[in-house]
Amino acid sequence: MLLYLLDLIGVAVFAVSGVLAASRSGMDLLGGLALAALTAIGGGTLRDVLLNRHPIFWIRDARYLWVILVAALLTMAYISFFPPPVYSLLIADGLGLALFAISGAQIAEADKHSPLIVILMGAMTGTAGGMLRDVMSVRVPMIFEQDLYATAAIAGIAVYLILQKLGLPRTVAVSAGVLAILALRIAAVVFGWHLPRLHAMH
Repeated sequence: MLLYLLDLIGVAVFAVSGVLAASRSGMDLLGGLALAALTAIGGGTLRDVLLNRHPIFWIRDARYLWVILVAALLTMAYISFFPPPVYSLLIADGLGLALFAISGAQIAEADKHSPLIVILMGAMTGTAGGMLRDVMSVRVPMIFEQDLYATAAIAGIAVYLILQKLGLPRTVAVSAGVLAILALRIAAVVFGWHLPRLHAMH
């Protein structure tokens, strides 16, 4: 139930971020809905394909699509009357990243995969949808920018796995993992944290 709830919330939040990105790019209503859906289900679809989980989660359960539609339309209605907060896209994206990364990790974990695969699948679930959104809205994907993005997802999933290994309740491990990703992502944006850059010798 917790995993399902995380998935639904993550889908809604990423749908919101898709609409915000579409509005910044000047897309029409259909473009906004398409970008919301692509952002919300892109990462999970890729995860299910790679893990050979069929039917794909949103085909098996159409409630995901209804959540996307409602979240997208409510966001469109809101921004038609009020300007979105300055950092709304970053906050929505960070929350979607955190929720999807942990839910993706739990799905891979439930399929009895190794910790490395769990981390990779969780990070991909959290980042792929946002990357597709940015490419389609002609922006540099956040995953390729200097501040921490995929790294935050990997760190949060590691926190989740370690706390589970230590015997803490799953709800505590999930909450700590989500908060770790969100905190790292926001701190990276605010303080300009990034991984060391590569410098080749000439």
